[in-house]
Amino acid sequence: MLFLVIITLLLTCASGSPCVTEEGNLPVLLSLNKDLLRYLDSHDGVPNPSVQLALRLSNKHNLAKETEHLNKMKNKLHDDIQSSLSNSQAVTGIMALYTLALKASCYDLSTITFTISEKTDVLLTHLKKQMEQEKDNIAFSHRPLTNYYQYSLGVLALCASGVRVNNHVSNKLIKATEDELFKHGDSESIDTYAMAGMALQCVKDSASHMHNVAELFAALTSIKQKLLDSRRTDGHLGNEFSTGLAVQALLAMESPLLDYAVSIEAIRTGVRANVYHNPMAISQILPALHQKSYLSVRNEDCLNEDNTLVLESIDLEAVQPTKEKLNIQVEVVTFSGAKALYSLDVPKGSTLLEALELLKGKNVGFTFDVETSLWGPFLSRINGEQARQIDRRYWHLSSDDSALNEGIGDFKIEHSQRIVIKNTGY
Repeated sequence: MLFLVIITLLLTCASGSPCVTEEGNLPVLLSLNKDLLRYLDSHDGVPNPSVQLALRLSNKHNLAKETEHLNKMKNKLHDDIQSSLSNSQAVTGIMALYTLALKASCYDLSTITFTISEKTDVLLTHLKKQMEQEKDNIAFSHRPLTNYYQYSLGVLALCASGVRVNNHVSNKLIKATEDELFKHGDSESIDTYAMAGMALQCVKDSASHMHNVAELFAALTSIKQKLLDSRRTDGHLGNEFSTGLAVQALLAMESPLLDYAVSIEAIRTGVRANVYHNPMAISQILPALHQKSYLSVRNEDCLNEDNTLVLESIDLEAVQPTKEKLNIQVEVVTFSGAKALYSLDVPKGSTLLEALELLKGKNVGFTFDVETSLWGPFLSRINGEQARQIDRRYWHLSSDDSALNEGIGDFKIEHSQRIVIKNTGY
């Protein structure tokens, strides 16, 4: 069946034009663009550079809204990064995304500065310093300060901005590929393989990696095979939320259409089923549907852009609250292995976050705290116990023994189930 789908897609795209941009697929692309624009209008928090990056890599634009969001990034996001730097916090990932978003907006990176201990340096200098700290931590403790996903983002942002990446920095990423260190818990992280693939492909294209060239080529070959081996029967690579980056990586590595056509179709199917309602998820699949990758920012000139994207007003119908209640069990497993089990009834369609709020309000001894991220809220503390990145721990979520691919603000309760929240190391 999968073979027949691939053949059909190849015949569809045989005209030589990218099949995802044919007239019949424009509604899908435009709807995603407009979803991100509406997110900009409704979001009052720290601006998301991944959203800006996706809008800039699109073929149609609303330049007024993109410029407005760019200005918000230069203020709110800039101040947020400055605060983290002043507190000696690792900000590799967000700083790298900020760099890529500015680059995609054709903004002069040399005008963006940060100040630490009364010393002011430009953005790219600070990003290089972050990468040196990450590299040194790998040498000392065999892992980055953050993780290999953020480390790869840092390499990619520097390289795509025309900065020569230190061979010692890129070699650490090559070695991590060889040692298969891109994991999240016990599972391989397809997102990390994808980001590492784009980063190392950029290093290869820049011809700046003068040492271990054979190892660089071998790492790229290994990453490509990992991505292809992760393909499910429905065409997704890894899962629904890693496919966008995986397709981007295959595009960046100049893989043939046969390698990713069925995965692009799987993304389109997911869009029609409203799988991608999280703005972060949309921002990662939209470039892939345009057959672009984050490496495309190297060639952005922001000239002769199509500025015809108009955001129509929509009438929001009042949603009647459901009367159907579902029973769920919530099991919390602490770092020591101690377990606590709770049971409650929640309205069908509630998010997991709403369910946990209801459980907290029952005064049965359950408490929790959340922190914000580009993907939305995530659990940081439950019943007084933390699972922090600095300790290489997180709260792993599963439903009926299947790991959740969505966060607590996105996963919806559609049937009775057992939710397990476990303090897990990585």
